[in-house]
Amino acid sequence: MKASAQGFTGRHMLLTISAFFAVVIAVNITMAVYASSSWSGLVVENTYVASQEFNGKAAAMKTMAASGIEGALSVNGREIRYNIHDGKGAPAIIDDVTLNFKRPVGDHEDFRLELRKTGEGQFEADHEIAGGDWIIEAVSRRNDAVVMHEAKRVDTAEFGQ
Repeated sequence: MKASAQGFTGRHMLLTISAFFAVVIAVNITMAVYASSSWSGLVVENTYVASQEFNGKAAAMKTMAASGIEGALSVNGREIRYNIHDGKGAPAIIDDVTLNFKRPVGDHEDFRLELRKTGEGQFEADHEIAGGDWIIEAVSRRNDAVVMHEAKRVDTAEFGQ
């Protein structure tokens, strides 16, 4: 009686390679479905226009940074305060401050706050902020001209919430 000992054949190799690529393709399709359903990928409406405006915006940001004007944001519960001062530490003369709260991914919780002036260089608002990461953009104006524009990424845990 003769025993059949085929071992690893060409058919086994074909099935192994086919199974490997089937797994790779299935993972790619799954990841593509998750990626396309979770975020649009839209960062700017028109990339050409954004690229043309980049140098002007960069120059304006350098000018603002050279002015020495700085802002300090503090959040305590629902109380949001923003103090702004010049390079010498004196309160900056600002008419209004707007804070834009944006989630790093998605825009379903984004909101905008117009802060009320409580003193020279001092602004505040009362608003509940949900926990987690936020990009907070502060725009300070005087006579309808932007004096200072900054954005910071913060976690509400930094504020003790």
